[in-house]
Amino acid sequence: MNNPHRIRRLVLQGLCCVDSQGPSAWKSIEEFLRDSRETTMLIEKALRTLRAAFDMRPQSDEMLLRNAGQWSLARLALIDRNILRLAVYELLATDVPKKVVISEALRLANEFSTAESPRFINGVIDAIMHEIDVHKKESSDHGDA
Repeated sequence: MNNPHRIRRLVLQGLCCVDSQGPSAWKSIEEFLRDSRETTMLIEKALRTLRAAFDMRPQSDEMLLRNAGQWSLARLALIDRNILRLAVYELLATDVPKKVVISEALRLANEFSTAESPRFINGVIDAIMHEIDVHKKESSDHGDA
């Protein structure tokens, strides 16, 4: 069974682990995921998504810095930072609908972070979506010229 929320939960846990422990944690992360009670198909999808979201971290982090107000990446809570990285990955590199990305990010924040986090995460994602929309509009306007 392919449960997108369960995949996102595993991806978030993996992103947090590699964020806090560094690249040397990859083997442990993979073992953790494979030891979970999830199906092989779900684990494989989570590993692919985790690697893709991790590879997109530089681009995600740039967007977070531009859209998180006065917050530096280091000041963002570990969980929140990685929920946002996952959301940026989904917005830029997948066909997941925007409303689903927001809903899932808020659900993860409610599950794993503080009471204030969902509002903050919602605001940052909204700003990022606005940036993406502006960029798409500018690209299409230049293409029409």
